[in-house]
Amino acid sequence: MTKQTRAFAARWIFPVSSPPIHGGWVRMDRQQIVEVGQGAAPTDAEDLGDVALLPGLVNAHTHLEFSDCDAPIGEPGITLYRWVGQVIAARQSTTGQAKAAAIAKGLQESFDAGVSLVGEIATLPSEYPSQSDFSPHNQSPELITFAETIGLSQQRGDERFALSEQHVQTQPSGGISPHAPYSTSRPLIERCVQLACQTERPLAMHVAESPAERQLLCGGSGPFAETLKQLGVWDASLFPWGDQPFEWLIDQLAKAPHGLLVHGNDLQVNEIEKIANHPSLSVVYCPRTHHFFGYSPHPVLAMLEHGVRVALGTDSRASNPDLNLWREIQFLLNQRPDIDPEKVLGMGTIQGADAMGRFRHGRFQRGAFAQFNLVPTSANTLQGVYRDFAEQPLKRGV
Repeated sequence: MTKQTRAFAARWIFPVSSPPIHGGWVRMDRQQIVEVGQGAAPTDAEDLGDVALLPGLVNAHTHLEFSDCDAPIGEPGITLYRWVGQVIAARQSTTGQAKAAAIAKGLQESFDAGVSLVGEIATLPSEYPSQSDFSPHNQSPELITFAETIGLSQQRGDERFALSEQHVQTQPSGGISPHAPYSTSRPLIERCVQLACQTERPLAMHVAESPAERQLLCGGSGPFAETLKQLGVWDASLFPWGDQPFEWLIDQLAKAPHGLLVHGNDLQVNEIEKIANHPSLSVVYCPRTHHFFGYSPHPVLAMLEHGVRVALGTDSRASNPDLNLWREIQFLLNQRPDIDPEKVLGMGTIQGADAMGRFRHGRFQRGAFAQFNLVPTSANTLQGVYRDFAEQPLKRGV
């Protein structure tokens, strides 16, 4: 066994792309998986003992610029429209240097938590480390930076779109993110989709975060309308969208090579069915952020039952105590026993990678990145392993 070629055996191997292996092993060569096996390990394999070996985790949605928050903004149960106002105030009071430091802090926190890939909403201009030489040796996850594109007015939309256009043209891992239906006009959303298609880049958008968003889009009224008026950005010609605003939006986002619908807390069955008809679409669920806002139970189970790809995200420290994706997984294992634990693990690994078109992350299979996480377990059954997953910390690397 050389420094470039190594093999590891463990009580459990979780390839994620295939069923868990009790008593398995993994071989890597030049930081790439070349073999996954069961039974007698190769003679040169290092036995890791009573652990489950997992691939790198995938955080499909975050805002790293808020990584310097010691606690979420606002109190638990705060309404989204009130929270948005407080977040805008927090953004206005920061500096470029402070934002860059927060991003670096968030990346380090993600790396330490075993995350190998991050879907990041970038409020441009922002300073990020170079990703051109990404490898598993880097002390940072791979980043896909979705340029936030926001604006209800023509002028504001044009300004933000120009920055986003420059971003996807100059950044190899750049995507685009029309912010949300309450903050981005329909013509601007269509321009973002067109740009994603032209450049073959992924697109992410906050969708159906709260019932108040639906009230705005369907009736042009409610607390979001009042908030927009208070912020001085209300345009009565932009709302309402119609009786089925999210069906229109889903059809638009489905045109992108990879479309991520972030949060989806208020998606209804007809909308979930429409998402399921578009393989290019995924929903990103942020469990602890959803819990922070005190929403009704998330329709994630209905999404899974309809065959929708669901990934996990942490959102940001503005709505979450930390950026630890493993704790999102543990939250679901403990709070949502109605969801198959195997599905939960997949949401935190392979589903997030596939949602963003990164098919070498979040799995153990030939050609995948050799990124390892360990969880202590002496269990002899899958049920026992998942109990340990719900309680035990995750350790990055081997």
